Amino acid sequence: MKSREKKISSLHIVLIAALGLWSGSLFGQMEAIPLELPQPMFIGTPTNMNVPNLEKPLGKPRPPFLAPAGTKLLSFEQPVSASDEEPIIGDIEMITDGDKDAAEGSYVELGPLLQQVTIDLGQKAEIYAVVFWHYHKQARVYFDVIVQTADDPDFITNVNTVFNNDHDNSAGMGVGKDKHYVETSEGKLVDAKGVQGRYVRLYSNGNNGNDLNHYIEVEVFGNPVK
Repeated sequence: MKSREKKISSLHIVLIAALGLWSGSLFGQMEAIPLELPQPMFIGTPTNMNVPNLEKPLGKPRPPFLAPAGTKLLSFEQPVSASDEEPIIGDIEMITDGDKDAAEGSYVELGPLLQQVTIDLGQKAEIYAVVFWHYHKQARVYFDVIVQTADDPDFITNVNTVFNNDHDNSAGMGVGKDKHYVETSEGKLVDAKGVQGRYVRLYSNGNNGNDLNHYIEVEVFGNPVK
């Protein structure tokens, strides 16, 4: 019996090892993306949070986001365009300048109603995460937050929506299933699941404090398509 048990145990070890090699070759090595967060900067009393379809706070730091080994920041200092070409505050280029603080002079303020910003990654890439900060100096909720990727700047070819919390189709791009969320210094991290595209576009439609749209920073993590 002992000899048989040893054989079975050895067989289990071999099967487990083979399964590990198979899963490693199938999925590749995963590691946390190189995401650096700014300091929290909430000031004053949070504004009215009577917002429908609002997700509950996690209550603890967000866990590291895992992506294939070698995933890197693709958006730093890449070209940015916007529907509002003359922001009320700041310059559009600030959206990819690496400054994530919520202090004065670190954010861009776009006009009211639906606005969008578009980042050109310079080449087609497999995109694993899009992280963005609208304004984390106050606990705000921004509306009609939609994130899309595409192969062309006009968003005609290979358009994919990776996030959409427009619950009533007020942006005219379909009803989204994602939830509203409160802005924090962690930013909003969207799992893009390796979708391929060269351009990343983000929409917003005011917030629960006013009708204006703000961006501190947008970061796109992925790997260029070979």
